[in-house]
Amino acid sequence: MRMSNMYMPTLREVPAEAEIPSHQLLLRAGMMRKLVSGVYSYLPLGYRVIRKIENIVREEMDRQGAQELLMSAIQPKELWEESGRWSTFGPEMFRLKDRNDREFCLGPTHEEYFTSLIKDEVKSYKQLPLNLYQIQTKYRDEKRPRFGVIRAREFIMKDAYSFDKDEEGMRESYRKMWEAYDRVFTRLKLKFRVVEGDSGAMGGSSSHEFIAMAETGEGVIAYCEACDYAATNEKAKVVYNIESDEAERELERVHTPNVTTIDELQEFFNIEKNRFGKALVYIAKGDPVVVIIPGDRELNETKLINYLGIPEHELVMADENIIEEITNAKKGFTGPIGLKDGVRLIVDSRITRMKNIIVGGNETDYHIKNANYGRDFKGEIAEDLLLVEEGDICPKCGAPLKMDRGIEVGNIFQLGTKYSSSLNAKFLDEDGKEKPFIMGSYGIGVSRTVAAIVEQYHDENGIIWPLVVAPYHVIITVVNSNNEEQSQLGEKLYSELINEGIEVMLDDRNERAGVKFNDRDLIGIPIRITVGKKAGENIVEYSLRKDNEKIEISADKVLEKVKEEFKKEGLKL
Repeated sequence: MRMSNMYMPTLREVPAEAEIPSHQLLLRAGMMRKLVSGVYSYLPLGYRVIRKIENIVREEMDRQGAQELLMSAIQPKELWEESGRWSTFGPEMFRLKDRNDREFCLGPTHEEYFTSLIKDEVKSYKQLPLNLYQIQTKYRDEKRPRFGVIRAREFIMKDAYSFDKDEEGMRESYRKMWEAYDRVFTRLKLKFRVVEGDSGAMGGSSSHEFIAMAETGEGVIAYCEACDYAATNEKAKVVYNIESDEAERELERVHTPNVTTIDELQEFFNIEKNRFGKALVYIAKGDPVVVIIPGDRELNETKLINYLGIPEHELVMADENIIEEITNAKKGFTGPIGLKDGVRLIVDSRITRMKNIIVGGNETDYHIKNANYGRDFKGEIAEDLLLVEEGDICPKCGAPLKMDRGIEVGNIFQLGTKYSSSLNAKFLDEDGKEKPFIMGSYGIGVSRTVAAIVEQYHDENGIIWPLVVAPYHVIITVVNSNNEEQSQLGEKLYSELINEGIEVMLDDRNERAGVKFNDRDLIGIPIRITVGKKAGENIVEYSLRKDNEKIEISADKVLEKVKEEFKKEGLKL
Protein backbone atom coordinates (compact mmCIF):
# COMPACT_ATOMS: atom_id res chain seq x y z
CA MET A 1 0.00 0.00 0.00
CA ARG A 2 1.31 3.43 -0.96
CA MET A 3 1.10 5.75 2.02
CA SER A 4 0.43 8.67 -0.32
CA ASN A 5 -2.96 7.02 -0.99
CA MET A 6 -3.60 5.75 2.51
CA TYR A 7 -6.22 6.89 5.01
CA MET A 8 -4.07 7.01 8.12
CA PRO A 9 -4.87 10.13 10.17
CA THR A 10 -2.11 10.05 12.79
CA LEU A 11 -2.09 12.44 15.74
CA ARG A 12 0.93 14.14 17.30
CA GLU A 13 -0.76 14.93 20.63
CA VAL A 14 -2.24 12.46 23.10
CA PRO A 15 -6.07 12.77 23.10
CA ALA A 16 -7.31 14.09 26.43
CA GLU A 17 -9.86 11.29 26.80
CA ALA A 18 -7.27 8.50 26.47
CA GLU A 19 -6.11 7.18 29.85
CA ILE A 20 -3.95 4.14 29.07
CA PRO A 21 -1.28 3.41 26.41
CA SER A 22 -3.42 1.24 24.14
CA HIS A 23 -6.20 3.83 23.99
CA GLN A 24 -3.73 6.64 23.34
CA LEU A 25 -1.73 4.80 20.69
CA LEU A 26 -4.63 3.27 18.77
CA LEU A 27 -6.08 6.77 18.40
CA ARG A 28 -2.75 8.47 17.66
CA ALA A 29 -1.73 5.81 15.12
CA GLY A 30 -4.94 6.33 13.15
CA MET A 31 -6.15 2.79 13.92
CA MET A 32 -9.54 3.83 15.30
CA ARG A 33 -11.75 6.82 16.04
CA LYS A 34 -14.42 7.47 18.65
CA LEU A 35 -18.00 8.08 17.50
CA VAL A 36 -19.53 8.49 20.96
CA SER A 37 -18.45 7.26 24.39
CA GLY A 38 -17.69 3.54 24.19
CA VAL A 39 -18.34 3.27 20.42
CA TYR A 40 -15.44 3.21 17.95
CA SER A 41 -14.80 2.94 14.22
CA TYR A 42 -11.86 0.82 13.07
CA LEU A 43 -9.88 2.59 10.36
CA PRO A 44 -7.96 0.70 7.66
CA LEU A 45 -4.83 -0.09 9.70
CA GLY A 46 -6.78 -1.08 12.81
CA TYR A 47 -9.24 -3.20 10.88
CA ARG A 48 -6.41 -5.16 9.27
CA VAL A 49 -5.27 -6.11 12.80
CA ILE A 50 -8.84 -7.09 13.72
CA ARG A 51 -9.09 -9.37 10.67
CA LYS A 52 -5.78 -11.07 11.43
CA ILE A 53 -6.86 -11.84 14.98
CA GLU A 54 -10.19 -13.14 13.68
CA ASN A 55 -8.41 -15.44 11.22
CA ILE A 56 -6.23 -16.94 13.96
CA VAL A 57 -9.33 -17.50 16.08
CA ARG A 58 -11.09 -19.16 13.14
CA GLU A 59 -8.16 -21.46 12.42
CA GLU A 60 -7.97 -22.68 16.01
CA MET A 61 -11.74 -23.05 16.42
CA ASP A 62 -11.98 -24.99 13.16
CA ARG A 63 -9.03 -27.16 14.22
CA GLN A 64 -11.16 -28.35 17.17
CA GLY A 65 -14.15 -29.15 15.01
CA ALA A 66 -16.21 -26.02 15.68
CA GLN A 67 -18.33 -24.63 12.86
CA GLU A 68 -18.77 -20.95 12.09
CA LEU A 69 -22.11 -19.29 11.44
CA LEU A 70 -23.47 -15.79 11.80
CA MET A 71 -26.52 -14.79 13.79
CA SER A 72 -28.35 -11.52 14.19
CA ALA A 73 -27.40 -8.96 16.80
CA ILE A 74 -31.14 -8.24 17.26
CA GLN A 75 -32.88 -10.69 19.58
CA PRO A 76 -36.58 -10.83 20.56
CA LYS A 77 -37.66 -10.30 24.14
CA GLU A 78 -39.46 -13.67 24.20
CA LEU A 79 -36.19 -15.63 24.04
CA TRP A 80 -34.78 -13.81 27.04
CA GLU A 81 -38.03 -14.18 28.97
CA GLU A 82 -37.81 -17.96 28.55
CA SER A 83 -34.42 -18.00 30.25
CA GLY A 84 -35.51 -15.45 32.86
CA ARG A 85 -32.75 -13.01 31.92
CA TRP A 86 -34.90 -10.28 30.33
CA SER A 87 -35.71 -8.94 33.79
CA THR A 88 -32.42 -9.84 35.48
CA PHE A 89 -29.70 -8.93 32.97
CA GLY A 90 -29.95 -5.30 34.01
CA PRO A 91 -29.39 -1.84 32.57
CA GLU A 92 -26.42 -2.96 30.45
CA MET A 93 -28.89 -4.42 27.95
CA PHE A 94 -29.79 -2.15 25.02
CA ARG A 95 -33.57 -2.53 24.55
CA LEU A 96 -35.63 -1.32 21.62
CA LYS A 97 -39.06 -1.68 19.96
CA ASP A 98 -40.03 -2.12 16.34
CA ARG A 99 -42.87 -0.23 14.61
CA ASN A 100 -45.33 -2.86 15.90
CA ASP A 101 -44.27 -2.23 19.48
CA ARG A 102 -42.57 -5.62 19.75
CA GLU A 103 -39.58 -5.57 22.13
CA PHE A 104 -36.05 -6.60 21.20
CA CYS A 105 -32.52 -6.21 22.52
CA LEU A 106 -29.14 -5.71 20.93
CA GLY A 107 -27.43 -8.93 21.91
CA PRO A 108 -24.97 -8.61 24.81
CA THR A 109 -24.43 -12.37 24.46
CA HIS A 110 -26.10 -15.22 22.55
CA GLU A 111 -26.80 -18.22 24.84
CA GLU A 112 -30.57 -18.00 24.34
CA TYR A 113 -30.37 -17.49 20.59
CA PHE A 114 -28.06 -20.47 19.95
CA THR A 115 -30.08 -22.73 22.27
CA SER A 116 -33.29 -21.78 20.49
CA LEU A 117 -31.73 -22.56 17.11
CA ILE A 118 -30.52 -26.00 18.18
CA LYS A 119 -33.68 -27.14 19.95
CA ASP A 120 -35.68 -26.98 16.73
CA GLU A 121 -33.08 -28.77 14.60
CA VAL A 122 -31.10 -31.28 16.69
CA LYS A 123 -33.25 -34.16 17.95
CA SER A 124 -30.93 -37.12 18.55
CA TYR A 125 -27.78 -37.98 20.49
CA LYS A 126 -26.38 -39.14 17.13
CA GLN A 127 -26.11 -35.46 16.11
CA LEU A 128 -23.92 -34.67 19.12
CA PRO A 129 -21.44 -33.31 20.09
CA LEU A 130 -21.90 -30.01 18.33
CA ASN A 131 -19.93 -26.78 18.63
CA LEU A 132 -21.05 -23.64 16.79
CA TYR A 133 -19.42 -20.21 16.85
CA GLN A 134 -19.66 -16.76 15.37
CA ILE A 135 -17.54 -13.60 15.24
CA GLN A 136 -19.94 -10.74 15.65
CA THR A 137 -20.60 -7.38 17.27
CA LYS A 138 -22.00 -7.34 20.81
CA TYR A 139 -23.63 -4.47 22.68
CA ARG A 140 -23.58 -3.60 26.36
CA ASP A 141 -24.60 -0.24 27.76
CA GLU A 142 -21.68 0.12 30.13
CA LYS A 143 -22.30 2.50 33.00
CA ARG A 144 -18.84 3.98 32.54
CA PRO A 145 -17.14 3.11 29.25
CA ARG A 146 -13.39 3.59 29.61
CA PHE A 147 -9.95 2.54 28.44
CA GLY A 148 -10.95 2.64 24.77
CA VAL A 149 -12.05 -0.76 23.48
CA ILE A 150 -11.24 -2.53 26.75
CA ARG A 151 -14.51 -1.35 28.31
CA ALA A 152 -16.71 -0.38 25.37
CA ARG A 153 -20.43 -0.37 24.64
CA GLU A 154 -19.96 -1.98 21.22
CA PHE A 155 -17.31 -4.63 20.74
CA ILE A 156 -16.30 -7.51 18.47
CA MET A 157 -16.49 -10.94 20.07
CA LYS A 158 -16.10 -14.56 19.09
CA ASP A 159 -18.69 -16.57 20.99
CA ALA A 160 -19.09 -20.34 20.76
CA TYR A 161 -21.57 -22.78 22.28
CA SER A 162 -21.12 -26.52 22.68
CA PHE A 163 -23.94 -29.05 22.95
CA ASP A 164 -23.26 -32.49 24.42
CA LYS A 165 -25.28 -35.48 25.55
CA ASP A 166 -23.66 -35.80 29.01
CA GLU A 167 -21.29 -34.19 31.52
CA GLU A 168 -18.32 -36.18 30.25
CA GLY A 169 -18.87 -34.88 26.73
CA MET A 170 -19.25 -31.31 27.98
CA ARG A 171 -15.96 -31.55 29.89
CA GLU A 172 -14.26 -32.80 26.70
CA SER A 173 -15.69 -29.85 24.74
CA TYR A 174 -14.45 -27.56 27.51
CA ARG A 175 -10.98 -29.09 27.29
CA LYS A 176 -10.89 -28.61 23.52
CA MET A 177 -11.87 -24.95 23.83
CA TRP A 178 -9.25 -24.43 26.55
CA GLU A 179 -6.67 -25.90 24.18
CA ALA A 180 -7.90 -23.73 21.28
CA TYR A 181 -7.71 -20.58 23.41
CA ASP A 182 -4.24 -21.47 24.63
CA ARG A 183 -3.11 -21.79 21.01
CA VAL A 184 -4.84 -18.54 19.96
CA PHE A 185 -3.22 -16.39 22.62
CA THR A 186 0.14 -18.11 22.25
CA ARG A 187 0.09 -17.43 18.50
CA LEU A 188 -0.82 -13.80 19.23
CA LYS A 189 2.37 -13.56 21.33
CA LEU A 190 0.43 -12.53 24.44
CA LYS A 191 1.74 -13.12 27.94
CA PHE A 192 -1.31 -14.57 29.68
CA ARG A 193 -2.54 -16.63 32.61
CA VAL A 194 -5.55 -18.94 32.87
CA VAL A 195 -7.42 -18.36 36.12
CA GLU A 196 -10.60 -19.54 37.82
CA GLY A 197 -13.36 -17.04 37.15
CA ASP A 198 -16.75 -16.11 38.50
CA SER A 199 -19.58 -17.35 36.28
CA GLY A 200 -21.65 -14.21 36.97
CA ALA A 201 -24.62 -13.52 34.69
CA MET A 202 -23.63 -16.38 32.36
CA GLY A 203 -24.29 -18.97 35.04
CA GLY A 204 -22.97 -22.53 35.15
CA SER A 205 -20.85 -24.58 37.49
CA SER A 206 -17.31 -23.72 36.44
CA SER A 207 -15.49 -21.07 34.45
CA HIS A 208 -11.99 -19.94 33.59
CA GLU A 209 -10.67 -16.65 32.28
CA PHE A 210 -7.71 -16.01 30.00
CA ILE A 211 -5.98 -12.90 31.32
CA ALA A 212 -3.45 -10.94 29.27
CA MET A 213 -1.03 -9.51 31.81
CA ALA A 214 -0.92 -5.70 31.91
CA GLU A 215 -0.35 -3.18 34.70
CA THR A 216 -3.22 -1.13 33.32
CA GLY A 217 -5.66 -4.05 33.34
CA GLU A 218 -8.97 -3.79 35.16
CA GLY A 219 -8.83 -7.43 36.20
CA VAL A 220 -6.98 -8.45 39.37
CA ILE A 221 -5.77 -12.02 39.79
CA ALA A 222 -4.35 -13.98 42.68
CA TYR A 223 -1.87 -16.73 41.87
CA CYS A 224 0.50 -19.09 43.62
CA GLU A 225 4.09 -19.62 42.47
CA ALA A 226 4.39 -22.85 44.47
CA CYS A 227 1.51 -24.58 42.65
CA ASP A 228 -0.81 -23.94 39.71
CA TYR A 229 -3.57 -22.14 41.64
CA ALA A 230 -4.80 -18.93 40.02
CA ALA A 231 -8.13 -17.11 40.24
CA THR A 232 -9.64 -13.70 39.71
CA ASN A 233 -9.97 -11.63 42.84
CA GLU A 234 -13.75 -12.01 42.44
CA LYS A 235 -13.44 -15.81 42.63
CA ALA A 236 -10.38 -16.46 44.81
CA LYS A 237 -11.15 -18.27 48.04
CA VAL A 238 -9.79 -16.49 51.10
CA VAL A 239 -8.09 -18.61 53.76
CA TYR A 240 -8.30 -16.47 56.91
CA ASN A 241 -7.34 -18.15 60.18
CA ILE A 242 -8.94 -16.45 63.16
CA GLU A 243 -9.49 -19.27 65.67
CA SER A 244 -9.59 -18.08 69.29
CA ASP A 245 -9.84 -19.93 72.61
CA GLU A 246 -10.30 -16.67 74.49
CA ALA A 247 -13.06 -16.72 77.13
CA GLU A 248 -16.15 -14.70 76.34
CA ARG A 249 -16.35 -11.48 78.35
CA GLU A 250 -19.26 -9.28 79.37
CA LEU A 251 -20.65 -6.84 76.84
CA GLU A 252 -19.52 -3.27 77.34
CA ARG A 253 -21.04 -0.14 75.84
CA VAL A 254 -18.32 2.44 74.98
CA HIS A 255 -18.77 6.11 74.17
CA THR A 256 -16.96 6.76 70.86
CA PRO A 257 -17.85 10.30 69.78
CA ASN A 258 -17.26 10.91 66.04
CA VAL A 259 -15.27 7.67 65.72
CA THR A 260 -16.76 6.07 62.62
CA THR A 261 -14.05 4.36 60.54
CA ILE A 262 -11.97 1.27 61.24
CA ASP A 263 -8.79 3.40 61.23
CA GLU A 264 -10.28 5.78 63.79
CA LEU A 265 -11.51 2.86 65.92
CA GLN A 266 -8.09 1.23 65.83
CA GLU A 267 -6.53 4.43 67.16
CA PHE A 268 -9.29 4.98 69.73
CA PHE A 269 -9.15 1.45 71.21
CA ASN A 270 -5.46 0.88 70.48
CA ILE A 271 -6.02 -2.67 69.22
CA GLU A 272 -5.58 -4.42 65.88
CA LYS A 273 -8.19 -4.08 63.14
CA ASN A 274 -8.90 -7.80 63.18
CA ARG A 275 -10.59 -7.37 66.58
CA PHE A 276 -13.45 -5.40 65.01
CA GLY A 277 -16.57 -6.48 63.17
CA LYS A 278 -16.99 -4.18 60.19
CA ALA A 279 -20.59 -3.51 59.15
CA LEU A 280 -21.67 -2.64 55.61
CA VAL A 281 -25.24 -1.77 54.70
CA TYR A 282 -26.72 -2.51 51.28
CA ILE A 283 -30.05 -2.50 49.54
CA ALA A 284 -30.52 -5.89 47.88
CA LYS A 285 -33.52 -6.13 45.57
CA GLY A 286 -35.13 -3.27 47.47
CA ASP A 287 -34.54 -4.62 51.00
CA PRO A 288 -31.85 -3.58 53.50
CA VAL A 289 -29.06 -6.04 54.26
CA VAL A 290 -26.36 -5.66 56.91
CA VAL A 291 -23.12 -7.57 56.31
CA ILE A 292 -20.49 -8.15 59.00
CA ILE A 293 -16.89 -9.03 58.12
CA PRO A 294 -13.56 -8.89 60.01
CA GLY A 295 -12.41 -5.29 60.43
CA ASP A 296 -9.06 -5.76 58.68
CA ARG A 297 -10.58 -7.08 55.45
CA GLU A 298 -12.57 -5.80 52.46
CA LEU A 299 -15.90 -7.18 51.31
CA ASN A 300 -16.00 -9.03 47.99
CA GLU A 301 -19.26 -7.75 46.48
CA THR A 302 -19.26 -10.46 43.81
CA LYS A 303 -19.29 -13.15 46.50
CA LEU A 304 -22.10 -11.32 48.27
CA ILE A 305 -24.12 -11.08 45.04
CA ASN A 306 -23.62 -14.80 44.45
CA TYR A 307 -24.68 -15.59 48.02
CA LEU A 308 -27.80 -13.46 47.66
CA GLY A 309 -28.54 -14.93 44.22
CA ILE A 310 -29.33 -11.56 42.66
CA PRO A 311 -28.07 -9.66 39.59
CA GLU A 312 -25.24 -7.20 40.13
CA HIS A 313 -27.40 -4.14 39.40
CA GLU A 314 -29.80 -5.04 42.24
CA LEU A 315 -27.17 -4.52 44.94
CA VAL A 316 -26.41 -0.92 45.93
CA MET A 317 -24.92 0.75 48.99
CA ALA A 318 -27.54 2.11 51.36
CA ASP A 319 -27.68 5.86 51.89
CA GLU A 320 -27.48 7.53 55.28
CA ASN A 321 -31.26 7.83 55.61
CA ILE A 322 -31.74 4.08 55.21
CA ILE A 323 -28.92 3.37 57.67
CA GLU A 324 -30.47 5.65 60.28
CA GLU A 325 -33.89 4.10 59.71
CA ILE A 326 -32.76 0.50 60.36
CA THR A 327 -30.21 1.22 63.13
CA ASN A 328 -31.52 4.38 64.86
CA ALA A 329 -27.96 5.67 64.51
CA LYS A 330 -25.89 7.71 62.13
CA LYS A 331 -23.56 6.10 59.59
CA GLY A 332 -20.43 4.64 61.20
CA PHE A 333 -22.16 3.13 64.22
CA THR A 334 -23.94 0.17 62.59
CA GLY A 335 -23.57 -3.22 64.25
CA PRO A 336 -25.27 -6.61 64.51
CA ILE A 337 -26.81 -6.10 67.96
CA GLY A 338 -30.16 -4.31 68.17
CA LEU A 339 -30.98 -3.94 64.50
CA LYS A 340 -34.56 -3.14 63.57
CA ASP A 341 -36.73 -6.28 63.32
CA GLY A 342 -36.81 -7.84 59.88
CA VAL A 343 -33.43 -6.50 58.75
CA ARG A 344 -31.43 -9.26 57.11
CA LEU A 345 -28.07 -9.87 58.81
CA ILE A 346 -25.35 -11.80 56.98
CA VAL A 347 -22.01 -12.60 58.61
CA ASP A 348 -18.84 -13.94 57.11
CA SER A 349 -18.09 -17.34 58.67
CA ARG A 350 -14.87 -16.01 60.24
CA ILE A 351 -16.96 -13.71 62.46
CA THR A 352 -18.51 -16.77 64.11
CA ARG A 353 -15.05 -17.90 65.28
CA MET A 354 -13.86 -14.54 66.57
CA LYS A 355 -14.14 -13.76 70.28
CA ASN A 356 -14.92 -10.50 72.06
CA ILE A 357 -15.00 -8.29 69.00
CA ILE A 358 -15.90 -4.61 68.87
CA VAL A 359 -18.97 -3.72 66.80
CA GLY A 360 -21.14 -0.69 66.18
CA GLY A 361 -23.69 -0.03 68.90
CA ASN A 362 -26.59 1.00 66.63
CA GLU A 363 -26.56 4.20 68.66
CA THR A 364 -24.84 7.36 67.51
CA ASP A 365 -21.40 7.82 69.12
CA TYR A 366 -21.39 4.34 70.73
CA HIS A 367 -19.73 1.00 70.06
CA ILE A 368 -20.00 -2.32 71.89
CA LYS A 369 -17.03 -4.32 73.18
CA ASN A 370 -16.85 -8.07 73.68
CA ALA A 371 -19.56 -9.05 71.20
CA ASN A 372 -19.72 -12.78 70.39
CA TYR A 373 -21.63 -14.58 67.69
CA GLY A 374 -24.27 -16.96 69.02
CA ARG A 375 -24.47 -15.34 72.44
CA ASP A 376 -25.09 -11.71 71.46
CA PHE A 377 -26.24 -11.87 67.84
CA LYS A 378 -27.12 -14.35 65.13
CA GLY A 379 -27.51 -14.13 61.37
CA GLU A 380 -27.09 -15.97 58.12
CA ILE A 381 -23.60 -17.41 57.83
CA ALA A 382 -21.83 -17.05 54.48
CA GLU A 383 -18.74 -19.23 54.12
CA ASP A 384 -16.52 -16.60 52.44
CA LEU A 385 -17.34 -12.97 51.67
CA LEU A 386 -13.80 -11.60 51.73
CA LEU A 387 -11.69 -10.04 48.98
CA VAL A 388 -8.35 -11.78 48.50
CA GLU A 389 -5.18 -9.86 49.38
CA GLU A 390 -1.48 -10.19 48.57
CA GLY A 391 0.13 -12.67 50.96
CA ASP A 392 -3.06 -14.61 51.74
CA ILE A 393 -2.62 -18.35 52.04
CA CYS A 394 -3.06 -20.37 48.85
CA PRO A 395 -6.17 -22.54 49.32
CA LYS A 396 -4.51 -25.33 47.34
CA CYS A 397 -1.02 -25.63 48.83
CA GLY A 398 -0.71 -23.11 51.67
CA ALA A 399 2.02 -20.91 50.14
CA PRO A 400 1.58 -17.11 50.04
CA LEU A 401 -0.48 -15.75 47.15
CA LYS A 402 0.76 -13.05 44.82
CA MET A 403 -1.40 -10.47 43.02
CA ASP A 404 -1.19 -9.10 39.51
CA ARG A 405 -3.31 -7.17 37.01
CA GLY A 406 -4.47 -8.02 33.54
CA ILE A 407 -7.07 -7.75 30.79
CA GLU A 408 -9.64 -10.49 30.34
CA VAL A 409 -9.40 -11.53 26.69
CA GLY A 410 -11.19 -14.88 26.84
CA ASN A 411 -13.51 -16.91 29.02
CA ILE A 412 -14.93 -20.42 29.03
CA PHE A 413 -18.01 -21.56 30.97
CA GLN A 414 -19.46 -24.96 31.83
CA LEU A 415 -23.13 -24.01 31.55
CA GLY A 416 -24.64 -27.45 32.11
CA THR A 417 -28.42 -27.33 31.56
CA LYS A 418 -29.04 -23.74 32.67
CA TYR A 419 -30.28 -22.64 29.24
CA SER A 420 -31.38 -25.94 27.70
CA SER A 421 -33.72 -26.60 30.63
CA SER A 422 -35.23 -23.11 30.70
CA LEU A 423 -35.74 -23.10 26.91
CA ASN A 424 -36.92 -26.73 26.86
CA ALA A 425 -34.14 -27.75 24.45
CA LYS A 426 -34.02 -31.55 24.51
CA PHE A 427 -32.79 -34.52 22.49
CA LEU A 428 -33.49 -38.26 22.51
CA ASP A 429 -30.73 -40.34 24.14
CA GLU A 430 -29.71 -43.95 23.34
CA ASP A 431 -32.70 -45.24 25.32
CA GLY A 432 -35.16 -43.01 23.52
CA LYS A 433 -35.58 -40.72 26.55
CA GLU A 434 -35.69 -36.94 26.35
CA LYS A 435 -32.78 -35.13 28.00
CA PRO A 436 -31.66 -31.48 28.03
CA PHE A 437 -28.47 -30.63 26.16
CA ILE A 438 -25.38 -30.19 28.34
CA MET A 439 -23.89 -26.89 27.22
CA GLY A 440 -20.72 -24.86 27.32
CA SER A 441 -20.12 -21.23 26.38
CA TYR A 442 -16.82 -19.77 25.15
CA GLY A 443 -15.92 -16.15 24.37
CA ILE A 444 -12.93 -14.24 22.99
CA GLY A 445 -12.95 -10.46 23.00
CA VAL A 446 -11.46 -9.75 19.58
CA SER A 447 -11.41 -5.95 19.79
CA ARG A 448 -10.29 -6.12 23.41
CA THR A 449 -7.42 -8.40 22.36
CA VAL A 450 -6.15 -5.64 20.03
CA ALA A 451 -5.81 -3.34 23.05
CA ALA A 452 -4.19 -6.09 25.14
CA ILE A 453 -1.51 -6.63 22.48
CA VAL A 454 -0.74 -2.90 22.38
CA GLU A 455 -0.55 -2.76 26.20
CA GLN A 456 2.15 -5.44 26.09
CA TYR A 457 3.92 -4.23 22.93
CA HIS A 458 4.68 -0.52 22.89
CA ASP A 459 7.31 2.03 23.89
CA GLU A 460 7.46 5.80 24.24
CA ASN A 461 7.44 6.19 20.45
CA GLY A 462 4.46 4.02 19.56
CA ILE A 463 3.16 0.52 18.96
CA ILE A 464 5.44 -2.49 18.37
CA TRP A 465 3.21 -5.00 16.57
CA PRO A 466 4.18 -8.68 16.63
CA LEU A 467 4.65 -9.79 13.01
CA VAL A 468 1.69 -12.18 13.22
CA VAL A 469 -0.91 -9.40 13.68
CA ALA A 470 0.82 -6.32 12.26
CA PRO A 471 -1.35 -4.42 9.77
CA TYR A 472 1.55 -4.70 7.32
CA HIS A 473 4.72 -6.77 7.61
CA VAL A 474 7.20 -4.31 6.11
CA ILE A 475 7.44 -0.54 5.73
CA ILE A 476 9.76 0.93 3.10
CA THR A 477 10.63 4.54 3.89
CA VAL A 478 11.92 6.59 1.00
CA VAL A 479 13.74 9.38 2.79
CA ASN A 480 13.54 11.85 -0.10
CA SER A 481 10.70 11.07 -2.51
CA ASN A 482 11.98 13.71 -4.92
CA ASN A 483 15.28 11.87 -5.32
CA GLU A 484 15.02 9.65 -8.41
CA GLU A 485 17.52 7.02 -7.23
CA GLN A 486 15.77 6.63 -3.85
CA SER A 487 12.32 6.60 -5.41
CA GLN A 488 13.25 3.99 -8.02
CA LEU A 489 14.91 1.68 -5.49
CA GLY A 490 11.93 2.01 -3.14
CA GLU A 491 9.57 1.08 -5.98
CA LYS A 492 11.75 -1.89 -6.96
CA LEU A 493 11.80 -3.30 -3.41
CA TYR A 494 8.08 -2.63 -3.02
CA SER A 495 7.22 -4.68 -6.12
CA GLU A 496 9.66 -7.46 -5.25
CA LEU A 497 8.23 -7.98 -1.75
CA ILE A 498 4.60 -7.77 -2.86
CA ASN A 499 5.25 -10.41 -5.51
CA GLU A 500 6.42 -12.74 -2.73
CA GLY A 501 3.14 -12.33 -0.82
CA ILE A 502 4.59 -9.93 1.76
CA GLU A 503 2.37 -7.11 2.97
CA VAL A 504 4.20 -3.84 2.39
CA MET A 505 3.70 -0.14 3.02
CA LEU A 506 5.68 2.23 0.82
CA ASP A 507 6.13 5.67 2.35
CA ASP A 508 6.31 7.66 -0.85
CA ARG A 509 4.82 10.80 0.69
CA ASN A 510 6.36 14.17 0.03
CA GLU A 511 7.05 14.73 3.72
CA ARG A 512 10.11 15.54 5.79
CA ALA A 513 12.16 12.51 6.86
CA GLY A 514 11.39 13.23 10.53
CA VAL A 515 7.64 13.04 9.92
CA LYS A 516 8.05 9.73 8.11
CA PHE A 517 10.23 8.23 10.84
CA ASN A 518 7.86 9.38 13.60
CA ASP A 519 4.85 7.88 11.82
CA ARG A 520 6.78 4.68 11.21
CA ASP A 521 7.54 4.32 14.92
CA LEU A 522 3.99 5.25 15.90
CA ILE A 523 2.16 2.70 13.72
CA GLY A 524 4.66 -0.01 14.67
CA ILE A 525 5.26 -1.98 11.45
CA PRO A 526 7.70 -4.77 12.47
CA ILE A 527 10.24 -4.80 9.59
CA ARG A 528 11.68 -1.49 8.34
CA ILE A 529 13.61 -0.72 5.19
CA THR A 530 15.03 2.80 4.85
CA VAL A 531 16.02 3.93 1.37
CA GLY A 532 18.31 6.93 1.73
CA LYS A 533 21.53 8.50 0.51
CA LYS A 534 23.17 5.20 -0.45
CA ALA A 535 20.38 4.22 -2.84
CA GLY A 536 22.75 4.85 -5.75
CA GLU A 537 25.08 2.18 -4.30
CA ASN A 538 22.12 -0.23 -3.93
CA ILE A 539 22.49 -0.01 -0.13
CA VAL A 540 19.56 0.31 2.29
CA GLU A 541 19.14 0.34 6.06
CA TYR A 542 17.39 -2.69 7.62
CA SER A 543 15.95 -2.67 11.12
CA LEU A 544 13.24 -4.16 13.30
CA ARG A 545 10.75 -2.04 15.25
CA LYS A 546 11.28 -4.17 18.36
CA ASP A 547 14.98 -3.31 18.75
CA ASN A 548 17.40 -0.46 18.07
CA GLU A 549 19.86 -2.30 15.85
CA LYS A 550 20.16 -0.85 12.34
CA ILE A 551 22.30 -2.49 9.68
CA GLU A 552 23.18 -1.54 6.14
CA ILE A 553 22.62 -4.28 3.59
CA SER A 554 22.51 -4.66 -0.17
CA ALA A 555 19.03 -4.12 -1.55
CA ASP A 556 19.45 -7.55 -3.18
CA LYS A 557 19.49 -9.12 0.33
CA VAL A 558 16.26 -7.50 1.59
CA LEU A 559 13.95 -10.32 0.53
CA GLU A 560 16.22 -12.89 2.13
CA LYS A 561 16.33 -10.93 5.42
CA VAL A 562 12.54 -10.54 5.49
CA LYS A 563 12.05 -14.25 4.89
CA GLU A 564 14.48 -14.99 7.73
CA GLU A 565 12.33 -12.92 10.09
CA PHE A 566 9.21 -14.84 9.07
CA LYS A 567 11.03 -18.11 9.72
CA LYS A 568 12.19 -16.92 13.16
CA GLU A 569 8.59 -16.07 14.05
CA GLY A 570 7.34 -19.43 12.80
CA LEU A 571 5.22 -17.83 10.08
CA LYS A 572 4.68 -18.98 6.52
CA LEU A 573 4.54 -16.75 3.47
